[in-house]
Amino acid sequence: MAGRLRQPTGRYGGRSAEERQAERRRRFLDAGLQLFGGEPGYRNTTVAALCEAAGLSSRQFYEEFRTLEDVLAALHLQVNDRAEAAALAALATAGGLPVAERAAAVFGAYAADVTGDPRRLRITFVEIIGISPRLEEQRLARRARWVDLLCAEAAAAVERGEAAPRDYRLAAAAFIGGVNGLLHDWAEGWVDATLDQVVAELVRILLGILGDGRP
Repeated sequence: MAGRLRQPTGRYGGRSAEERQAERRRRFLDAGLQLFGGEPGYRNTTVAALCEAAGLSSRQFYEEFRTLEDVLAALHLQVNDRAEAAALAALATAGGLPVAERAAAVFGAYAADVTGDPRRLRITFVEIIGISPRLEEQRLARRARWVDLLCAEAAAAVERGEAAPRDYRLAAAAFIGGVNGLLHDWAEGWVDATLDQVVAELVRILLGILGDGRP
């Protein structure tokens, strides 16, 4: 008796349809990182240029994204996810250290990741600004995640007797705004300092906010 016909698997070249789609998306995002984070920048990039850089067709682009703004939004989240993972990993490693050393470790890891590729730095602090209400909402939502993280660590420092007990949310929002502003200016070349000097200054500001543990 002849064997039964095999059910279609959607595999081509040894890869499933889902794997091929993920590969296409990765190539578009890699091309976006190259063009948005370098030259010519997001505002001067066209769909045609992105497709050429990715080595894919416009038809394939519109199967994955609606607009170039969708690519920028995805890259912004990707960069923030990387930086957050780096900061949390450093925090887990430095958990038993004094507050000054913990802060230095966390901000050092965050800054090293977000500045490790100038293209990621530019997307996070330059290209994302002023694009649309939608991206502004996304940018502020990611900032709020950093504020929440800082407030949680401030609460932990209070419990250890390393920080003065108070509501830190307003101070955390101001500090995160300062971090973003300083790194933006540093990325644009407006701040004459090394990255280590920038991180050290941010740590000093944070320790000043936390106080010395006295009520």
